[in-house]
Amino acid sequence: MIDKGAAGHDCRNAYVEALEALAAADSRIVAVVNDSVGSSKLGKFRDKFPTRLINVGIAEQNMVGVGAGLANGGKVPFVSGASCFLTGRALEQIKADVAYSNANVKLCGISSGVAYGELGATHHSIEDLAWLRAMKGLTVIVPADPWETAEAIKWAAAHDGPVFVRISRMPVPALERSADAVFQPGKAELLRAGDDVAILACGVLVHRALEAAETLAAEGIEARVLNMSSIAPLDEEAVLAAAATGGIVTAEEHVVRGGLGGAVAECVVGSRPVPVRILGFPGFVTTGSAEWLLEHYGLTAAGMAQAARELVAARA
Repeated sequence: MIDKGAAGHDCRNAYVEALEALAAADSRIVAVVNDSVGSSKLGKFRDKFPTRLINVGIAEQNMVGVGAGLANGGKVPFVSGASCFLTGRALEQIKADVAYSNANVKLCGISSGVAYGELGATHHSIEDLAWLRAMKGLTVIVPADPWETAEAIKWAAAHDGPVFVRISRMPVPALERSADAVFQPGKAELLRAGDDVAILACGVLVHRALEAAETLAAEGIEARVLNMSSIAPLDEEAVLAAAATGGIVTAEEHVVRGGLGGAVAECVVGSRPVPVRILGFPGFVTTGSAEWLLEHYGLTAAGMAQAARELVAARA
């Protein structure tokens, strides 16, 4: 369920609040940025810990290399920058200096997906999951709301190894969870039970998947909804259980190749083949606000509900 009474939240706030609290308790934690203190909302972190924020300027490859060096020196670096530049421009360094070297670096991709919508294709980060989930040993997390963002950052700080956290600036509602909820990479979060079809989503689209399920329920279609925040490792057991419904819709703020949908399809094809409808962007997309782009490409509750209806109807 989603907290319908709450306004949308910018997950960057949850990120920096968690990081500040962690840094206050652990002197090893440092932040490395690429002239992105403002967009990463790390101004207060800089003020509180002036010797523990390293600004390398607009030099993303250097930023990741510096992060790897700090990790080798015993620090716990959170390397924070716009996801489009962090994962695109510095991909070689992420591959060689972080993933291959198993460096204890925490990569924080800020303003991911199409959050920079009006700035166009150069600033869209809609290929990053495909690039990064191919790297063995790199945990890839796409939080759905502020709570999950904060918990992912706390988990990353405690984890010994490379992590990528995809942090959105698009306001999202908070998901309703039990007081004893625990974030665990490699585990999907079951948000709604259902046996007619399954909707698997990540990031800013999770609450829209729940809205789609509510619409379908009114029509007599019970949709299972999973929050797939852990892209790598993937909860294959949960995916195969979802496949038992007879059809899966995936939804992500990413291209339709290589991301969550690709991971899900790879999982089911060998063990439990079922139709999989992958909702995402077809490739490079046009300029427009983030909200307009999601609407234009059908990444909405209505779009997910229609895809689910079509899968159910095809079995009739």
